[in-house]
Amino acid sequence: MRQIFFDTETTGLYAEGGDRVIEVGCVEMVNRQLTGNNLHLYINPERASHEEALKVHGLTEEFLSDKPKFAEIAEQLLAFLAGAELVIHNAPFDIGFINAELKRLKKPPITDIVGGVRDTLLMARDMYPGKANSLDALCRRLEVDNSKRELHGALLDAELLADVYIRLTRGQDALLMDESGEVGSASKEVGSVAIDFSRFQLPVLQASADELAAHEAVLADLDKASGGKRIWQAAGT
Repeated sequence: MRQIFFDTETTGLYAEGGDRVIEVGCVEMVNRQLTGNNLHLYINPERASHEEALKVHGLTEEFLSDKPKFAEIAEQLLAFLAGAELVIHNAPFDIGFINAELKRLKKPPITDIVGGVRDTLLMARDMYPGKANSLDALCRRLEVDNSKRELHGALLDAELLADVYIRLTRGQDALLMDESGEVGSASKEVGSVAIDFSRFQLPVLQASADELAAHEAVLADLDKASGGKRIWQAAGT
């Protein structure tokens, strides 16, 4: 399975209010192995970031001024994402922004391009109800090193999310993982050996006189309770 851990940074919180995507980070994983085939793009949003957003990501209008516009990177991004499952923390936010950008270009929504979307925030809420489930909180809980995350960055956050996801889902295949990380069936791990029981002399234990008498007493009680209609007695067994 090909999965893309996906994150964006934006000029603000409201795609419908005109905020734009300024950074995209994509980390590729195939069959639970990171490939190193990642995609990282800075984008000129043609507007300034809100002050609060700037405090989060630190990407200034000056820094982004010479970067390509979304229309210039759209085909590259869509080609990279095509057919993959997107894994996103708080997926509606990122999907909403990407769809708004695609709508401006009269392109179909991203869900028509990718193979599916998995939201790790919903996964975490199911696993840790009532607890903080931000990416930072999950990193602390699952012992993922996020010490380099002084500011939010799309590629770094996607890399952290990949590590968090592996730890969130580790129990799904832990029993089938060998030391090389490959998944195999139990039959590869455990072999069957035929045993010749004719080589063994099995002891025969005879009932003692007391045990035989106790057995007859039980049969007599059963005979009495059934009105003398014991089927095994009639059959001569």
